[in-house]
Amino acid sequence: MTAAMDRTRVEHPDSTDNVVSMRDQGTDEVSQRLLASAARLSRNAMTEIDWSAPMDPTKYGCSPEWSSLYGTAYWDELTEEQRISVTRHEFASIMNIGIWFEMILQEMVIRDQYLGDYHGAEFQFALTEIADECRHSIMFAKASEKMVGTSYKPSKFVGRLGKLFKRTAKDEVAYAGILVAEEVLDVFQRGCMRDDRVLDFIRTVNEIHVLEESRHMRFAREEVRESMRGVGWMRRQVSGLYVALGAYFIVTSLVQRKAFADAGLDADRAVAEMNANSHFHSMIRSSCAHLMEFLDEVGLLTRPAMRYYRKAHML
Repeated sequence: MTAAMDRTRVEHPDSTDNVVSMRDQGTDEVSQRLLASAARLSRNAMTEIDWSAPMDPTKYGCSPEWSSLYGTAYWDELTEEQRISVTRHEFASIMNIGIWFEMILQEMVIRDQYLGDYHGAEFQFALTEIADECRHSIMFAKASEKMVGTSYKPSKFVGRLGKLFKRTAKDEVAYAGILVAEEVLDVFQRGCMRDDRVLDFIRTVNEIHVLEESRHMRFAREEVRESMRGVGWMRRQVSGLYVALGAYFIVTSLVQRKAFADAGLDADRAVAEMNANSHFHSMIRSSCAHLMEFLDEVGLLTRPAMRYYRKAHML
């Protein structure tokens, strides 16, 4: 299976192809549609997944092609058991970094909706999104605990930057930052959720997250479009760079050095090979094409921002 760049889609009634041009409808109309979708299609991992079921020792944590070491000399040296172990620890790290940013996301959305229009669809969907993110964080926590039994966090430096971002980001910066983080997770999960080499419960985790994040990404896009209407050159430059810096630190934090050590690998060598892995970089870059197109469309893919997207191999 070449899990990569086709961005495997989740088929459901609210998929993009089945929605009449939401692009020009405005935030309230989009939010009404998304509220209806959430009522019909939301899922609960706590009841849907049997968390006590044993794990198949022959199955990966993510598709091998999505391992940050796939295609390197180090990967070729690993036994099958080591490859399975490293994919499990890598994906646990990705889910844990997802929890970190989902907590930032929740705080930014709550702040944005403080004293909002309580009867409005935008306010109500924003709270629906927060509820979804709480469930996703619990789902990721339980999944990583079951799969590897350990937690991963960003470095103290990146953790402090996250605190700064959640306190200062607003309007298009907040929602574009949310969109970037969700798109990055979406990329990994779409690549793995239909691969029968991957642990069954992880595939279900991926399916649930991809389904529900599709609504969140649509909402974030509309919020960004609303915020960017009539914005001048200087604000576009500052906002574009701020979003790109956030994206850089999120993407470069996804697979923590500790994940390689916990998998029994030489962590220094693994990090070096990951950072030089052109296959992994091309997977990220090709799968972020739609995100880059959107940022360009709304005026946030500025020249300084592009420098950081290239450093993170997203462009």
